[in-house]
Amino acid sequence: MGRFEEIRRDGTVKKNGMGKLIGGGIAVAAAIVLLASSFTIVPAGHTGVILTLGKVSNTVYTEGFHLRIPFVQQVESLSNKIQVYETPASAVSKDLQTVSSKIAVNYRLVSDKSAEMYQNVGTDYQTVLITPVVQECMKSATAKYTAEQLITERAAVGDEVKSALDAKLNSYGIYIEKFNIVNFDFSAEFNTAIEAKQVAEQNLLKTETEQKQAITIAEAQAKQKVIAAEANANAILAEAEAQAEANRLLEESLSDKVIAYEQIDKWDGVMPKVVSGEGSGMLIDIDPDKLGGSSANSVPQQSAEN
Repeated sequence: MGRFEEIRRDGTVKKNGMGKLIGGGIAVAAAIVLLASSFTIVPAGHTGVILTLGKVSNTVYTEGFHLRIPFVQQVESLSNKIQVYETPASAVSKDLQTVSSKIAVNYRLVSDKSAEMYQNVGTDYQTVLITPVVQECMKSATAKYTAEQLITERAAVGDEVKSALDAKLNSYGIYIEKFNIVNFDFSAEFNTAIEAKQVAEQNLLKTETEQKQAITIAEAQAKQKVIAAEANANAILAEAEAQAEANRLLEESLSDKVIAYEQIDKWDGVMPKVVSGEGSGMLIDIDPDKLGGSSANSVPQQSAEN
């Protein structure tokens, strides 16, 4: 006889209250499981792929609450958010230099392609698709550039790799948001050669700069000398023109009276002696009244002797 049962006098079995409680609990649990299996919630930024008895449906669930057939339909959630994939990559440059790099890929899964992605690739699409394609595109792009160009044209290399990734992955529903080459690493010998070249270029640039500065200074000094010479010549010319103008004005101002006045003003009072074969007289006819005398005797007259 069971623990939760008792036998009546008429021979029938009667369950006690504990048995009823357990039975009710089982029914409630079954109802809860059934209710939970009848709906699903797709998280934000995800797409729900519907599986009906294992078969992938062409339609997908967007984020939010959705009903489903209990125990028949299953919903797999795929993220459509931007995801980051970082990995090292090794390649060979155009000039046969070994290049080790670290790259970062920002990508997202297109929601309309989620069902197809799940059916053909599954949920581990990063390992199955992205990793090998990234390595292939990186090797292909690196081989087109020399090691030096990889350094100086990193942005162009990154753009080329991104275009190649889009061409190979877009058809699967993977869209590349951004591709970054974090760094390039080369052999120690190549790094030493690059450093030596940069030092030589810097020294050459310094020499050229110093030469240009010296030429500029020399040109400035020569220009200053030319300006000074022109100024000096202009000053001399101006002085000569001024002197010539003064002489012209002086010449125009001279007259017989002025000349006579100058001679008288500079006369020392001694009459000059003049010797003549035909007659005698003074070299200059001087009016005694102009000299301030009252009679002709005030100024002795001298005659020429034969």
